[in-house]
Formats: sequence, C-alpha cells, structure tokens
Amino acid sequence: MSVRNLCDERIQQERKNWRKDHPFGFYAKPVKAADGSLDLRTWVAGIPGKPQTLFENATFPITISFSEEYPAKPPKVKFPAGFYHPNVYPSGTICLSILNEDQDWRPAISLKQILLGIQELLDTPNPKSPAQEPAWRIFQKDKEAYKKKIIEQTKKYANPK
Repeated sequence: MSVRNLCDERIQQERKNWRKDHPFGFYAKPVKAADGSLDLRTWVAGIPGKPQTLFENATFPITISFSEEYPAKPPKVKFPAGFYHPNVYPSGTICLSILNEDQDWRPAISLKQILLGIQELLDTPNPKSPAQEPAWRIFQKDKEAYKKKIIEQTKKYANPK
C-alpha cells in the first residue's frame, strides 16, 4: 500500500470516528473543493472554550492540513493569523508538543485527542514553549493585562445566543 493510500485511509477513518464520537461543542469537517468534492486533506474545525475559563462561550476556528506523510507526520494546525496566545505563532501555527514530530507526536494520536489538547492549551499556556513574545511576556508579567486581552479576543469568537 502506498504512503498516499495509507494517509487517505487514515483520514477517512478519522472522519468516520469523529462523526460517530466527538466532544460536545466541537466541530471538524473537510472543506469542499471548487468542484464540490470534499478535500480530505484540509479541514476546518472549531474548539469551544472550556466552561469557567476566560475562553468560555466562544468557539475558536482552526484549520487542519494533512500532508501525504500523515500519520507518520502530524497535521499542521492553525488558528487565524494574529491569534493572541503565548503558544500560538503570529502566523496562527500552534506550538503544542503533540503536534511536533520531534517531540510528542505519535501516529496513534487521533483528531479528537489533537482538538482536546488544543482546548486544554487555550486556558493553560505552556510558558516553557513561547511562540509569540508579546503574549508570552504579558502572560508571565501581568496576569490582569493578559486576562483583559483574552476576554477581548474571546468576544470576537463568541457563540451566538
């Protein structure tokens, strides 16, 4: 079986598993190509903020790009460019060990585990792995200013009532 077929097979399986069992409030689906077919390599997803955190009552959009080398290599996962968080690069790329092939990525990690890991990272930034200096510095030195910025950003992604 070719690498490409393995990748496509795994993504199909992830899609099937996700549709059967995904956490409440989350969504993840392949995007539609220009011809109306599904592009299984590119997904849009939403991660709800956890209750009782600065992120609650909002759903944060991400894009997931699977390369031909998936699951040997992790997918690329991004928030919109400019997303404010100590562990998110200005480009939107998320700095999380399970998404790094040189750290904790394992081919057995599921889409569900990735999205839950990102949800956890939102409210519990890793100060040892800064990706964005201004957010990291404020998170370290001025918790009130950090809180204010997160509340501001969360309003942008607030769930409609």
